[in-house]
Amino acid sequence: MFDDPVLLSRVQFGLNIGFHILFPSVTIALAWVLFYLRMRITFLGDAASVLRRSYYLWIRIFALSFAVGVVSGVVMSFQFGTNWPGFMNKAGNIAGPLLAYEVLTAFFLEATFLAVMLYGRERVPNWLHLTGTFFVAFGTTLSAFWILALNSWMHTPQGFIIDDGVFHAADWWAIIFNPSQPYRLAHMLIASGLTAAFLIAGVSALQLLRNRDHQPARGMLRLGVVMAAVLAPVQIFVGDLHGLNTLEHQPAKIAAIEAIWQTEEAVPLVLFAVPNEKERRNDYAISIPKGASLILKHDPQARLPGLNEFEGRHPPVAPVFYAFRLMVGVGVLMLALSWWAAFTLWRRGVMPRRMLLTFSGTTFIGWVGVLAGWIVTEVGRQPYLVYNLLTVAEAASDVPAGSIALSLFGYAVVYVVLLIAYILVLTQMALKETTGEPQAQDVLRAGGLAPAET
Repeated sequence: MFDDPVLLSRVQFGLNIGFHILFPSVTIALAWVLFYLRMRITFLGDAASVLRRSYYLWIRIFALSFAVGVVSGVVMSFQFGTNWPGFMNKAGNIAGPLLAYEVLTAFFLEATFLAVMLYGRERVPNWLHLTGTFFVAFGTTLSAFWILALNSWMHTPQGFIIDDGVFHAADWWAIIFNPSQPYRLAHMLIASGLTAAFLIAGVSALQLLRNRDHQPARGMLRLGVVMAAVLAPVQIFVGDLHGLNTLEHQPAKIAAIEAIWQTEEAVPLVLFAVPNEKERRNDYAISIPKGASLILKHDPQARLPGLNEFEGRHPPVAPVFYAFRLMVGVGVLMLALSWWAAFTLWRRGVMPRRMLLTFSGTTFIGWVGVLAGWIVTEVGRQPYLVYNLLTVAEAASDVPAGSIALSLFGYAVVYVVLLIAYILVLTQMALKETTGEPQAQDVLRAGGLAPAET
């Protein structure tokens, strides 16, 4: 591994984007939760004191997540040039404008109104502060739209011409709204909603374990549970549509996900196995007869393409096979936990201690699902960067393997430290709010986030 510069470049870029995606997966949906809270505060007025405390806490958690996401995103963007210069040389005419649109229309919007949202509470009219909160939420979603437009085009490219080996845009509408873009965008936005929902529920459960009478945490716990209970079944439905779209446009990825080695009819659904790529078979398989044909073609007798049709052009089987099952397992667990909690809250109004412990322990479960889904998507595209048109090997840099390994180690150390610091700071923020008047209120007043004392 350590003498293969292409593999090292892939691992390094995977580490960078894997770390970065943790934070947009929180902020995209959390921004809309803040807008919802801000609207309720506006309409309830003086009766919204409990909501204000929730808003003050979660706006700081949002700012913390946004800051780490921005820093890691800047680092990631450099790697298009350092790790994959062949990609920018050949596809830069398409990738460059899409990334620029994201900065110009989304990031600047977020950054501008984030200042209003954070520091404008006592400095601007109420309607402007509410508007600022809306534009931050809109900006986070718009940012996801542009990034996923580029990523989806790399999976299902269209709307271009190739001149002397270089991609040129022929139809921007077709490039942006490529065949997989709507499904990827919907899947990611809902995934962000579930990630934020479990973060909210988990942090609120942790607060209630410290202080069962903490009213802001009770309300936010209920909000997180309801969000998850509603979004989890929707995500299952959207995921099914996304899978059907992937079968149409990237059949090799589906064959790897399901470990279908030979093209056949009435294909079983492999629940678990140990894919044996050398012998091209599944060891210790547990499967449901005809299940894959039923799910993917809605016909138990349907014929599905196997990996034998994509010799030398399919992704490694084991990573996508296991990651997909982890993603689905996390989704099913989210559905079960959220419905269990929603039923308990409906019947009893409060959660027992064991349920609070469960939710505090699953605070970051959304991150597990997002990372598993990212592995399925990106590793499943191998050996291509632009599907069927540009391979990873053709786009990689000629930087020596030793240099890449050294920077990879540095990134890994920094990211571990940042992640630990993020979780510790977030936990400290939450727990400080559980004993009387929040200790951070003085800081908030100084920044204009909290009303002045009378």
